[in-house]
This record gives sequence, structure tokens and C-alpha cells, in this order.
Amino acid sequence: MVREIVKDEAFLSQRAEIAGSEDLAAAQDLLETLAAHRDSCVGMAANMIGVNKRIIAFDCEGRYLLMFNPEIIRTSGPYEAEEGCLSLDGLRKVRRWKSIKVQYQNERFQTRRKTFTGWTAQIIQHEVDHCEGILI
Repeated sequence: MVREIVKDEAFLSQRAEIAGSEDLAAAQDLLETLAAHRDSCVGMAANMIGVNKRIIAFDCEGRYLLMFNPEIIRTSGPYEAEEGCLSLDGLRKVRRWKSIKVQYQNERFQTRRKTFTGWTAQIIQHEVDHCEGILI
């Protein structure tokens, strides 16, 4: 189900709770909502659709990936960027990393670790910030 995008900064500022198998339906809604906004959005966190859980969905080189409980465990290559967000107006300056290693769980809640670089790494960092309650 495509859900409405949350713009309430008080809600978006809350740190998200750990996701579990009971959140699979919300993750599917997140994917469908991201797909519905594909012309203006490359990633979403569950709090953007009103679900305060650590779930992100993003475009990874042309296909959507889901991560449950993502955590960035290694970074390298800092740089400055400007980002926008469907939940907030305007662009904001942020510090990002060119390469990140992420520990997360897949849809079967198996723990995985993977390194991402470039644009995909930037998207993931933005969405993990959402999980931490950091507004960009």
C-alpha cells in the first residue's frame, strides 16, 4: 500500500525502534511508497511513512533493496554534499562518506555486512540518519 509522506518534524526526530518480522508488511508498504515516488526520491526510511522502525528502502543501481536495522560500522573518505528530502522542504548541507560498511538484516532477518560506495552510500547514509532521528 502506498502511504502518505510524513512531514511532522517532531515524529521524524524520534530515534526509530528495532524492526522485527512483524514489520514485514510495513517494509512492503515502504517499497511501494518509494516506487510511487521514483521520479523524485531514491530512498526512504520507515518513519517517512509513519512507522517508527529501523527499516530503509533505496535504489541500488536500478533495483530496490530493503535493510532492517541498518548500522554503519565503517566509513572513509569524507566529503560535503547537499541533499533534499520528501519529508522536508529545501536543500541542506551535510557531511557524507564516500565508502561505508553497513551491518543490517535482510528480509529473513539474517545479519549481513556489505560495503557501499558513491551515490548508493550517500543514499544509505541519509536513510540511516532518518532512523537515528536526524533531520536533513
